[in-house]
Amino acid sequence: MNTDSPISRAAFLKERAEVLGFLDCRVARAGFLEAEAPLFEKWLKMGYQADMNWLAQHFDLRMDPRLLVPGARSVVCLSFSYTPKKSMNPDGPRIARYAYGRDYHRVLRKKLKQLLSELRGRFGEFEGRGFVDSAPVHERAWARRSGLGWIGKNSLLLSRSGGSYFFLAVLVTELEFAPDPPVTDHCGSCTRCIEACPTQAIVADGVIDSNRCISYHTIELEAAVPPEFRKDLNGWVFGCDICQEVCPWNRFALEHDEAEFEPPIELFSWGSSEWFELQKDVFERVFSQSPLKRAGYEKIAQTLSLIRAENQSESSETSST
Repeated sequence: MNTDSPISRAAFLKERAEVLGFLDCRVARAGFLEAEAPLFEKWLKMGYQADMNWLAQHFDLRMDPRLLVPGARSVVCLSFSYTPKKSMNPDGPRIARYAYGRDYHRVLRKKLKQLLSELRGRFGEFEGRGFVDSAPVHERAWARRSGLGWIGKNSLLLSRSGGSYFFLAVLVTELEFAPDPPVTDHCGSCTRCIEACPTQAIVADGVIDSNRCISYHTIELEAAVPPEFRKDLNGWVFGCDICQEVCPWNRFALEHDEAEFEPPIELFSWGSSEWFELQKDVFERVFSQSPLKRAGYEKIAQTLSLIRAENQSESSETSST
């Protein structure tokens, strides 16, 4: 293995990450997440994971990446912007910004594979694995430890230079890189995200009750959105960005320059009629490479039907007053 120092390796790593389009790249020393483990365990015991049972599986692996990559010394944390250049037609239902383009799992895995290949080409063979929301890795905890950002009150990672509209990717490796220091919390007394959440899903600073979250209801929940939350959908058919839209730090979000995250033209032209009349063949064509495939046509159509019903109910109430 090459004898370059951890500092020079880190410099090469960050240079190549920038070339590949990553917004930022920081490093944490691999180990057990001693401070985070009891907090995550408490979150699970409260049932805040709803029916996302996989979050309770492989707890030991999630808290210690050395069990995923034996001999691991470094956890490389990377961010990649998904901030779009323009928004969808305000006349129609909305989807979360991260889902505008191609499924990020595929895009970022390809970039991580390229980065890993370049590191091996420079430093020789070593054990390393890349993860993009695909294994029991506590990405946000590691991103915070690495100094990539801090955990905001809405539980998302926030960065002074990039807001929160970015994906996280992790590379766990036995190759040692010089670690970066964590950053301080810069949310201060701001509570805009807590106040803006229509379902009060932010139950404490940095703590989300998925049972109340619109993103969970419109993506992960197999059943229909519960009746008590349908009035709060506010047009969100897949995911929700409300707690990010009100965050002051997203004034600094940088627009992405990744062709694969460019949305299909229909997203900018469709209004309510096109969405509410969406047929399965059109869905399969337009969203064939999209995160919306995860929910599937039936789930999307079901949520669209609920949004339409709420819109009609509101129109009837308005006209009767």
